[in-house]
Amino acid sequence: MARPATGNVVTRKLATGVTRYSLRFRAHGQRVYETLGTDADGWDSARAHEALEDRLAEVRLGAYVTARRGNGTVENTAELTFHEFGSQWLAMVEPELAATTVDSIRWRLSYVLLPFFQHHKLSEISVSEVDRYRAAKVRERDLLKAAREAGEQTDRRPLSNSTINRTIGLLAQILDVAVEYGHLPANPARGKRRKLKASRPQRPYLDSARQIAALLDAAAELDHESRADRQHVNRRAQLATLLFAGLRISEFLALQWRDVDLAGSWLTVGRSKTDAGRRKVKIRPVLRDALVELRVGIEPAPSAFVFGTAAGKPQNPSNVRARVVARAVQRANERLQEAGEAPMPALTPHGLRRSFASLLYGIGEPPPVVMAEMGHTDPALALAIYALAMRRDEGENERLRALVDGVDLPGLGIGGSHVPNSSARGSYRPVVRA
Repeated sequence: MARPATGNVVTRKLATGVTRYSLRFRAHGQRVYETLGTDADGWDSARAHEALEDRLAEVRLGAYVTARRGNGTVENTAELTFHEFGSQWLAMVEPELAATTVDSIRWRLSYVLLPFFQHHKLSEISVSEVDRYRAAKVRERDLLKAAREAGEQTDRRPLSNSTINRTIGLLAQILDVAVEYGHLPANPARGKRRKLKASRPQRPYLDSARQIAALLDAAAELDHESRADRQHVNRRAQLATLLFAGLRISEFLALQWRDVDLAGSWLTVGRSKTDAGRRKVKIRPVLRDALVELRVGIEPAPSAFVFGTAAGKPQNPSNVRARVVARAVQRANERLQEAGEAPMPALTPHGLRRSFASLLYGIGEPPPVVMAEMGHTDPALALAIYALAMRRDEGENERLRALVDGVDLPGLGIGGSHVPNSSARGSYRPVVRA
């Protein structure tokens, strides 16, 4: 019987005053000592233990790839490792990037690229090594999928081909600078053959007033059932903002009350990943009602987050996806099933953003307005959704206009009687009625 994978986190206080975190564990019958980084690089005890759990899981699944180390000759002792150069690169570009982009890069570096490349000297990263990395990630993905299908409990999700390709893209970005600095003659991570085939995902979205109304009513129902200490969550207001303002998840999380002009009916997006993303979005009646209800009984500071945590901090995007969007979709589908209606697809915040574009076309907004309110300069997405939206009949467009204007329309709903007429946050009138 194989010995269970075990290991421990090793911390060492360096003469410079920083603390270095390393891992010690066994893999393939050998003892492995892996340096993670220092607290100056963002490492701490909790993060180091998470990394240890990941390595041990890889060992158990047979997916751990022992990192190659330099041979320590006189010629390569001064050469930078990928870990060292990657850390320098991140420190150089971080001031120019949004915080959410930096977090994404740190995750790809710390949890995907560094476990494989951290001990490689830059000159050791060849085309064949990039291909070996890609093959290792595919094997790890397949093993994790098999483990999940076998019912094994694992907190790690298999990486998709697109995600693996994004890590190779990040590797190529870093090595571009290494080439410019003269550390490499050419970039081994560049080229279409380095990446996996990945189909462009078809992101589901809502394009009917009936399903949008069902989702909002389900969120209100969940709000009414929430504990007293969870009333600040207000799923309905969150979903209404994602649906009727078309915000990216990063824009939604950063939204502050100073950005919300209820009197003038404009919402300002001042923090976005693109210049076009900084824009104004019209606050239409159904969204205005939700935001007004959210402010009942409170006088928030201008800098307060509209949808922050109970402690006033920004929400975690995973919580929005799992606890707000996914739960509301699940409840809405239960109600739709009871009414003999077809269920709505699994949705993400990005799917709600696409729903917003489809909805704008339904109420008669032209493509330039849709592009401006979406924060797009490339018309491809707006026109693709436009082509689909034009297939709707005028009766459906009438229902969408009534929904956006907050007008009751007979036959729209799936059973608003499921939602009480009052909640802990004040009165609530269902979007749809039986």
